[in-house]
Amino acid sequence: MSSSNRRSKNITEGVARAPNRSMYYGMGYQETDFGKPMIGVANGHSTITPCNSGLQKLADAAVVALKEAGANPQIFGTPTISDGMAMGTEGMKYSLVSREVIADCVETCVGGQWMDGVLVIGGCDKNMPGGMMGMLRANVPAIYVYGGTILPGRYKGQDLNIVSVFEAVGQFTAGKMSEEDFCEIERRAIPGSGSCGGMYTANTMSSSFEALGMSLPYASTMANVEDPILVHTQDAARALVNAVKNDLKPRDIVTKEAIENAVAVIMATGGSTNAVLHFLAIAHAAGVEWSIDDFERVRRKTPVLCDLKPSGKHLAIDLHRAGGIPAVMKVMLDAGLLHGDCMTITGKTVAENLKDIPALRADQDVIRPVSNPIYAEGHLAILKGNLSPEGCVAKITGLKNPVITGPARVFDDEQSALAAIMAKQIVAGDVMVLRYLGPKGGPGMPEMLAPTGALIGQGLGESVGLITDGRFSGGTWGMVVGHVAPEAYAGGLIALVHEGDSITIDAHQLLLQLNVSDEEIARRRATWQQPAPRYTRGVLAKFAKNAASASKGAVLDGD
Repeated sequence: MSSSNRRSKNITEGVARAPNRSMYYGMGYQETDFGKPMIGVANGHSTITPCNSGLQKLADAAVVALKEAGANPQIFGTPTISDGMAMGTEGMKYSLVSREVIADCVETCVGGQWMDGVLVIGGCDKNMPGGMMGMLRANVPAIYVYGGTILPGRYKGQDLNIVSVFEAVGQFTAGKMSEEDFCEIERRAIPGSGSCGGMYTANTMSSSFEALGMSLPYASTMANVEDPILVHTQDAARALVNAVKNDLKPRDIVTKEAIENAVAVIMATGGSTNAVLHFLAIAHAAGVEWSIDDFERVRRKTPVLCDLKPSGKHLAIDLHRAGGIPAVMKVMLDAGLLHGDCMTITGKTVAENLKDIPALRADQDVIRPVSNPIYAEGHLAILKGNLSPEGCVAKITGLKNPVITGPARVFDDEQSALAAIMAKQIVAGDVMVLRYLGPKGGPGMPEMLAPTGALIGQGLGESVGLITDGRFSGGTWGMVVGHVAPEAYAGGLIALVHEGDSITIDAHQLLLQLNVSDEEIARRRATWQQPAPRYTRGVLAKFAKNAASASKGAVLDGD
């Protein structure tokens, strides 16, 4: 094309775009700004929860660094729901829903404003998978910035975190704790901003994003209240501008091998059961073939290397001070447990990022070498059987014997189950069944930290089984099995369990079984009727109508 024709074309396009540019002029843009990349900053700041109350300073730091790197930052918001605050209430049903809302926010703003890249900042649990799903759907250069973990509270020489409070409820009701100690733990457990401190869901997902290659090294275990996180955020902004220049997109990074790396790190760090649900959804958004059975495949070859809460003793900040996720990944890479050739947002491969990471320090006991693991195999087992033919998730670390056969204690909601525990109606050997709490039946697949925390507090964590088509908090441990699929509302066998039926949980055989004859099951099925939906309007109704099975990540845009 001749120069005169190009000028004519540019003038024509410029005239057509004049109304668009005019809106930018109204925000103070200059003519020279239109040649710079437009970078979205998806800011999850809110005063709803400590997890997100410290994010504004990160967004501000990102804006400064983006401008210095020659980009135009465009800030927009994403919502959050505090799992810790909503736990045990009707509000908990909105938690998983918020994952989809956050993903929609990121995709909508990036697509609607034709952004050249996006930096997502989040804190609480669903901020991470929601942001990642939105980034993958939009598929422009992107990076995730985690808001950082919380520092521990302290009382009587012991570190505290949010799970300390839930377990204190059980201890207090069991007469094992004074009212004074209970109230002091409640007041002191959360000392400031940052996400819940153990290897719970937020820190699990942030760690996995670092392993996935979508966050910078050391990004996932920093404390929100410590200054290095601001420098890290500015480094992330500069890395994103480079990714825009090099046209490095999320789907170039998030491959099947990269997801396998992320899941391997989840296993090695003793991460949350929620990671199974979220990585099924992330893989779906990335267009990567990944099934619930892939988690079991990775589990069998990945040892647990990190001694972290809830089943261990350390917090995420301790992991950071011991070398962070790069130290864990270096151990794993040297043992052949990671794909070192996967590309990352730094523009380097996993192996290149880890090349200069030092060997494990002798003065720390958070990270073990492969030769001396905490457990030889991963902790998130996928169980199947007649109660869950599509699969379910059991966290089996910290248990002396992850096998139980006992009588079913059946509850159709969380509140009645918690009341039974608090009234000491649940005894050793029981198998609690909490149902109609799945993606459709809940709706929203609420977490069961209140009942499981109460069981732990009463000393029943290893002697009482609990199965549910709902979810568990990342802070949960014990003889627990979640994500049972098909769920009760969809007619899964869990809907047909009667009080007193024999149920077997056997993590050794990867089995979840209702010990009732096929003939009796057929008789029960003939009389079962699907309950009326709990909600018929609004976001919960939309989620219930569209959500896929938990075995497919409970996504809303599945087949």
